Amino acid sequence: MPQNPFSVPGLTDEEVIASRTKDGSNVIEVKSNSGVWKALRDTVTEPMFILLVTAAVIYFVLGEIPEGTFMLAAILLVSAISFYQDSRSRKALEALKAYTQPKVNVLRRSQVISILTSEIVVGDYAVAEEGTLVAADGEVVQGNDFTVNESILTGEAFPVIKTVSDPEANKVFQGTTVVSGLVLYKVTAIGVKTRLGQIGKSLEEIKEEKTPLQEQIGRFVKKMALAGGVVFLLIWGLNYYHSGLLLDSLLKGLTLAMSILPEEIPVAFTTFMALGAWRLMKEGIIVKQTKTVETLGSATVICTDKTGTITENRMELAWAYVYASHATLKKGEWSTPEAQKLLSTAMWASEPVPFDPMEVVLHEAYSTLGKDERKDFTMVHEYPLGGKPPRMTHLFENAAHRRIVACKGAPEGIIKGSSLSAGEQQLMLEQVVIAAKQGLRILAVADAQLEGSVYPESQEDFKLNFLGLVGFYDPPKANIKSVFDQFDQAGIQLKIITGDNAFTTEAIARQAGFRQSDKIIEGAALMNLNDEEFDAKVNETFLFTRMYPEAKLRIINSLKKQNQIVAMTGDGVNDGPALKAAHIGIAMGKRGTEIAKQAASLILTDDDLGKMTIAIAMGRKIYNNLKKAIQYIISIHIPIILTVAMPLLLGWTYPNIFSPVHVIFLELIMGPTCSIIYENEPLEKNSMHVPPRVMSYSFLSWKELSISIVQGLVITAGTLFSYQYAVQHNYPEDLTRSMVFTTLVIANIILTMVNRSFYYSILTSMGNKNPMLLGILGVTLALLLSLLYFQPFGKFFQLQPLTAEQWGLTALIGFISVIWFEVYKWFKRRNNPVQIASKVSS
Repeated sequence: MPQNPFSVPGLTDEEVIASRTKDGSNVIEVKSNSGVWKALRDTVTEPMFILLVTAAVIYFVLGEIPEGTFMLAAILLVSAISFYQDSRSRKALEALKAYTQPKVNVLRRSQVISILTSEIVVGDYAVAEEGTLVAADGEVVQGNDFTVNESILTGEAFPVIKTVSDPEANKVFQGTTVVSGLVLYKVTAIGVKTRLGQIGKSLEEIKEEKTPLQEQIGRFVKKMALAGGVVFLLIWGLNYYHSGLLLDSLLKGLTLAMSILPEEIPVAFTTFMALGAWRLMKEGIIVKQTKTVETLGSATVICTDKTGTITENRMELAWAYVYASHATLKKGEWSTPEAQKLLSTAMWASEPVPFDPMEVVLHEAYSTLGKDERKDFTMVHEYPLGGKPPRMTHLFENAAHRRIVACKGAPEGIIKGSSLSAGEQQLMLEQVVIAAKQGLRILAVADAQLEGSVYPESQEDFKLNFLGLVGFYDPPKANIKSVFDQFDQAGIQLKIITGDNAFTTEAIARQAGFRQSDKIIEGAALMNLNDEEFDAKVNETFLFTRMYPEAKLRIINSLKKQNQIVAMTGDGVNDGPALKAAHIGIAMGKRGTEIAKQAASLILTDDDLGKMTIAIAMGRKIYNNLKKAIQYIISIHIPIILTVAMPLLLGWTYPNIFSPVHVIFLELIMGPTCSIIYENEPLEKNSMHVPPRVMSYSFLSWKELSISIVQGLVITAGTLFSYQYAVQHNYPEDLTRSMVFTTLVIANIILTMVNRSFYYSILTSMGNKNPMLLGILGVTLALLLSLLYFQPFGKFFQLQPLTAEQWGLTALIGFISVIWFEVYKWFKRRNNPVQIASKVSS
């Protein structure tokens, strides 16, 4: 920040400590529904938890103490897994929340410093400017054309004027946003004592809406739960009819109900989204809401601004045209009085505490000119950036009532509003074109006279004295061409939308290696088109210049109307509506205003557009991995359900081949597989070289669902073949159960590896690094061996050791019942050699 431009020094370190000790921190503690108690409540109300408790009670009533004890242990283990997954998700979201906390500029020790809003204290002098949030309640000490939006408190969207002199209008409130101007305010209340803190109870009542994907998954789980309930009653009734044993029949019904309920799916969804957002945060990409992760992989168009996104945003004052002497100057050639007049006026037309890179450069250039009069003058009126073309005008006065009226803005507007003749105006516009074709960003500078104390209603009412032009060079980022290439390879269109003129934008686009730099249109020409023409022009154009908020918003809505999934970058106050309207609003972390960050759903902490390729790749990976996890869950649940149900319904030799202890064991090994192994799966090869997936109302297409069903049915055929093989060879019930159980566990292990890709072979997938894969599959195999060969476990689970021949048979059956899918994938690769997993699963 620059030196302190205000008359007050602010608090000392000792005063800050004393104030914080007395009044606390600027934190509003809102009662949350996402803590440990919520996790506990969700756990004990889960259908699976209720089924386990019921089964445990029945075992104890029947006097089967070991089985009842096992079920209690299973309850604890299931609860521990739920808590662990909830903790991972909650910690990831808490880290995101802490990372997105806004900052505020305050005066301390006679310096302007930036701190977290939670660190502000009562008595601080805070600075708020256009596009930022008011960090605490306070009283206006100094304000220049200062207005705020207080809709968060009042619901009223119109800007409210704040002044020092009016006791009714000199209060500012936490959470409101600055629409225009600059203010210095003294903090009078923080945290729960602010007006926003006092209405915090209302925040507790706000419920976050579920996303379409959550709704789809929720409906699927409810249907499965309903089916489980119906089958449970059927099996319970059928067994009771044949045996007359109420509790024993109930236990058999519960076994089948457990096998049907896919409780892993909502856990997997929450885990994937929260950890995906956390992984993005580690890359410098802040996802404000995890639901954004769902959309990232399907983005088809990215609308980006130019300055600071495509360019370095390190403006240098590289050129000037001095009208008084008709001199063209290069960097540093500011020695003449006319040049110094031009630069000083451009500085006065900038914010006193600049945050825009061009204004920062103008302040720095002014400080090299010699005499610095900034402390002698006070801004008495401000006309904020506005108009078409845009301009801004500032009025300053000193103690001797000397007045400065300074204006800068888009050249065509300033030149037209000046006293230049038509010929002189044409000459100046030609100078603008010459400079702009070099990639310079041009501002025109003028001053004006004002007699009396009545300010014109509009800055356009001033008769301007044209002083000249200043040109800034902001070179393209070194990596931007490769970023463009990556978007192109991923099938994502890039459209540049900027307020700069056509010549500068086209020159920078060419320098950056943008391929469609010749397809260009200006905002005024675009907005004059009717809706049909507008949509067609937006679709075929890639450079949009001299754009303003309404035009940006109309472009976003047009693209959405044409079924595009739109990402939009922005950093200014006026970008808010377009950021909000886009499917993915992207704010810049360094130069973005708080209003832009509030409106956006994603923040790039280092303003690097290249991070969007990481975000999109992560979005594609998470979506595809979630699909793999859910398809795995469907595939492996089918053989569990049918292996439990078929012997019961058909009256086979051993109707109760699986009991609740067997089903819960299988559930316990499936949970980590779907939510840990698949969550850690890397992005598949070439996933960023295909078009985005098509957004649809169905998470799983019928083709994808049918594949999972067929996989499940073939595994069922394998387990039931093991069953019938054992029965035909007169094996006892425990040995038959061992063969069926082993076949199913082996099939589960092979299915886990095969379903890592629905396109590439299992051998190719083994080359994809996943540190969790071998560990969890190894633990699964070790547990199976312990159940078969450790006598206490075998006795409890009613299993017998298998001979080498029996082992070989069950392993072969389990392997064949899954590995056939590799043949299917081979035919797919043969018929579609360029099609890859991320495209197939869309």
